[in-house]
Amino acid sequence: MIKGTLIPIGGNEDKGFHTEDRFSLDFISEGILSKIVYEAGGKNSKILVITTASGIPKEVGANYIEAFEKLGCKDVTPLYIDSKEMADRSSTLALLKNCDCIMFSGGNQSKITKHIRNTEFHKILKDRYQNENFVVAGTSAGAMCMSKEMIAGGSSKESFIKGATKMRKGLNLIPELIIDTHFIQRGRFGRLSEAVALFPNRVGLGLAEDTGLIIKNGDKVEVIGSGMVIVFDPGKLTHNNIAILKDSTPLTMTNLITHVLSAGDSYDIVHRTVKVLPAVKSLL
Repeated sequence: MIKGTLIPIGGNEDKGFHTEDRFSLDFISEGILSKIVYEAGGKNSKILVITTASGIPKEVGANYIEAFEKLGCKDVTPLYIDSKEMADRSSTLALLKNCDCIMFSGGNQSKITKHIRNTEFHKILKDRYQNENFVVAGTSAGAMCMSKEMIAGGSSKESFIKGATKMRKGLNLIPELIIDTHFIQRGRFGRLSEAVALFPNRVGLGLAEDTGLIIKNGDKVEVIGSGMVIVFDPGKLTHNNIAILKDSTPLTMTNLITHVLSAGDSYDIVHRTVKVLPAVKSLL
């Protein structure tokens, strides 16, 4: 049984300074970052923020330091890994070995896999996640790289046709899933549909912004945050023609099981079952 906790986030999570109405949760007590702090062991936990995916790593690192400090965390270290050699430096590995939580920022997920996949850093990360009470969090690109089959790109405008979704190998922390992010806001239904058509033994999870998952034991998933999670379960497809199609041809899939979940709802990856919170009766 996996001892660690995965927390993939759909991107653009509340960092304590958002003013939009959709950031409806109290940042200190209910926000996604507060959940990360709790799972990592509280305010005294050591958090390592990997900014490798970002094009503006210094700014991103500073934003997370500020956000976690609002939650009482003082030991937050940003780290920009720009090569496999840097990933395997003794100083880099020491930071990984001594932190309670690692968080991957958003940006380009392929940069994470390019510089970290199949390194000693990657090996230690997987070992700590599998065998220790260790938290691996990631937002946007940092969430997408957690799967074995990773979505590397694909335009929403060209969705639902073969070849629109680009796939690469991820960090393989949760091989049963394919994770997509900014899912509602950027209309990424088509590219996740193609991803599960390509890998029908996986479950596709589309995370809205400011929405995340707490994954325990490698199979128990709870939704957190202010938005929705869309589940695509291809386990009972009765038709999937992707193997015989030429590129740029529309896909056909039938009996794709879909769930729409929100905060407090849960999903069992192994049994592919859903448990939702009871409906609250209207007070009107």
